Amino acid sequence: MKFIDLFSPIVGQAGLVTDPAALRAHNTDWRGRYHGDAELVVKPSCTAEVSAVVRACHEARIGIVPQGGNTSQCGASIPRTGQGEIILNLSRMNRILETDWENDTLTCEAGTVLADVQNAARRGGRLFPLSIASEGSAEIGGVISTNAGGTAVLRYGNMRALVLGLEVVLPDGRVWNGLRGLRKDNTGYDLKQWFIGAEGTLGIITTAVLRLFPLPHARATAWVAVPDPQAAVSLLGLLQARSGERVTGFELIARMALQLVLQHIPGSQDPLPEPSPWYVLVEMDDTDPAADPQGTLSAALDHALQEGFVTDAAIAQSEGQMNALWALRERISEAQRLEGISIKHDISVPVSRIPAFIEEATARLQEQFPGIRVVCFGHVGDGNLHYNLSKPDQQENADFIRQTPAVNRIVHDTVDRLGGSISAEHGIGQLKVDELVRYKDPVALELMQGIKRVLDPQGLMNPGKIFRATTE
Repeated sequence: MKFIDLFSPIVGQAGLVTDPAALRAHNTDWRGRYHGDAELVVKPSCTAEVSAVVRACHEARIGIVPQGGNTSQCGASIPRTGQGEIILNLSRMNRILETDWENDTLTCEAGTVLADVQNAARRGGRLFPLSIASEGSAEIGGVISTNAGGTAVLRYGNMRALVLGLEVVLPDGRVWNGLRGLRKDNTGYDLKQWFIGAEGTLGIITTAVLRLFPLPHARATAWVAVPDPQAAVSLLGLLQARSGERVTGFELIARMALQLVLQHIPGSQDPLPEPSPWYVLVEMDDTDPAADPQGTLSAALDHALQEGFVTDAAIAQSEGQMNALWALRERISEAQRLEGISIKHDISVPVSRIPAFIEEATARLQEQFPGIRVVCFGHVGDGNLHYNLSKPDQQENADFIRQTPAVNRIVHDTVDRLGGSISAEHGIGQLKVDELVRYKDPVALELMQGIKRVLDPQGLMNPGKIFRATTE
């Protein structure tokens, strides 16, 4: 039986994608790094249809690749070639089902775009704080499945902290209804946590109950020049000592990262008159309309200037200026893509060890690969850095990219020695399967594989992602 004959009775023609051009888009990740060959994309419109599709795949032993906005950084939403897998895309399931303002929760389907969740919360005077560069296309099921972080983790946490309940279709087609808007539920294992960050390898998230927060009414944003990463860490400590949780964002940005934005993104402007080797983008906010976060931030930066943590700063004077500063940060990835291919890393270390990581990894890499460019930026407030490497010359860069395994070994060995993680917020996907085996605690890896075998003994849920295919 052909795939289309198997799934057409379940989702109808409106739920099937067979056009070659549309299939190519679904089979290619946004970076153009991974290319699959799925011959069919199935787009269910409700949980019952997801359940029926998964049950049919279970009976026919067909591999399923869950997909939402297809913004994965590590190839998690792209099928493998030659494996006869289908793509199960949840974009049609995009309804906000309930808002409970008194409980500060919002319930939505997995295909709801993140920006739509943010806007719905804002209309109710609430905040859904997850903010990422792809929020205009990333979907809730995907950001839960990758345990997305973003720029506000410092104050609000990543998706693990923002999800209260889930509905999940299990690998055999059964539906687990864990849609509870509870802060406390001490009745055994917290099953929802198994599916958050699992990248679709344990089941298909179909609906989620999300946690909301009071909407801030006062906001301050500054672009700050610092001499080095240690000064940035010291500045973070000073701001938190003075303002506590009002520090919402704290982003470290290397000069090279800013230069790429200024070069490739039209309309971008350097916020300061003189260049600095490093910058910090700071944001503070308060739910009290009478609060003065700008005054608090200005006073703290004056003190930091006297202490030598800061060499210059520009504090935004309007919402437009705030958005312009954030655009410089958010468009770094786009600028890198326009510049060319680079070796990307998404790592985390304890905040106190960020300076040591940057110094040690950069020194070792420059010794072995002279002339490399280090584009370093990230959420230093929670220890997460995007540490990307390339060479300016196109031919030299092509040769350098072929050295990716050696480059990764230097970077990841340094991370491991400093007690960090090789994946902070992008997940494992296809990209880091072998690296996970090398760096994950063997007992932890064995437990993870055991859970996978119990829930998905046939290995049909996003096969080849997180684990090597031979272990599934």
